[in-house]
Amino acid sequence: MEKDLVEYIVKSIVDDPSAVSIRVVDGEASSILELSVGSGDIGKVIGKGGRVARAIRTVLHAAAAKGGKRAILEILD
Repeated sequence: MEKDLVEYIVKSIVDDPSAVSIRVVDGEASSILELSVGSGDIGKVIGKGGRVARAIRTVLHAAAAKGGKRAILEILD
């Protein structure tokens, strides 16, 4: 569920939605979502001063907390 949510948000922001990929690493109490986008879109995902990335992480934390888990978003270069 969290992967689909982040994928939907990020694909709405970037210029090349086909280059978006998310890999999920599950643990017992948490999940790590590793996000990679096209080289020209990394700035759009991070945003000015990291505001967009922070907003995506906030939504992700809320969705994961609803399911009783913890989720971490890592944006890869």
